[in-house]
Amino acid sequence: MTSYDAAPGPATGSSRVLVATAVPAERDAVARALAGHPGVDVLAVGVGPAAAAAGTATALARADAAGRPYRLVVSAGIGGGFQPDAPVGSLVLADEITVADLGAETGDGFLPVTELGFGAVTHRPPPSLVRGAADVTGAASGTVLTVSTVTGSAARAAALRLRHPRALAEAMEGFGVAEAAALHGLPVLEVRAVSNAVGPRDRDAWRIGAALSALTEAFGKLTPVLESWNDHD
Repeated sequence: MTSYDAAPGPATGSSRVLVATAVPAERDAVARALAGHPGVDVLAVGVGPAAAAAGTATALARADAAGRPYRLVVSAGIGGGFQPDAPVGSLVLADEITVADLGAETGDGFLPVTELGFGAVTHRPPPSLVRGAADVTGAASGTVLTVSTVTGSAARAAALRLRHPRALAEAMEGFGVAEAAALHGLPVLEVRAVSNAVGPRDRDAWRIGAALSALTEAFGKLTPVLESWNDHD
């Protein structure tokens, strides 16, 4: 488990923020809120944890090589919400970013990779940053799960919630982004606007447009917090 914490402080010229989304529609939703904030870059890095990790790590390495390193990484986009705690249209902030399906199935159930003796399954964003972000956005905070396969049944949703009782949402990129950030020694935050309920797939009930609008609204409030947060590095 990787943890970061720090106190808020004034922004500096080197205080650059990278926001990583999965797809261009999410990137554009965040970018609409970034007018007047040249210190924040937003990049669509691909769908799923592997693409997210590779795309984020490449962006961080290129920034380092150019002498303009980032100091904070944010995974952002839409996702599924566990009902009733994260209703469609709401906003969720991760205080834990946990990969839900990295491990092994056994006769006694699922074992996370940490119980097999290697790897990590959770990254913890800086608590002070989560609190500041929640204060300005009104978002709920809890565990956001990273999955490689989107949940499509009530049984799967119930099993995930049983293993992760604090889970509020699931998405496909947060852990990959967090892994890349950790390799560069950087803190990470995950922000999800809920577009659908975790459980049986019902595309008619999804509200992707509303979730993208909620993401834009959230970053309108959140971006100054990201810029001003200071990890004292």
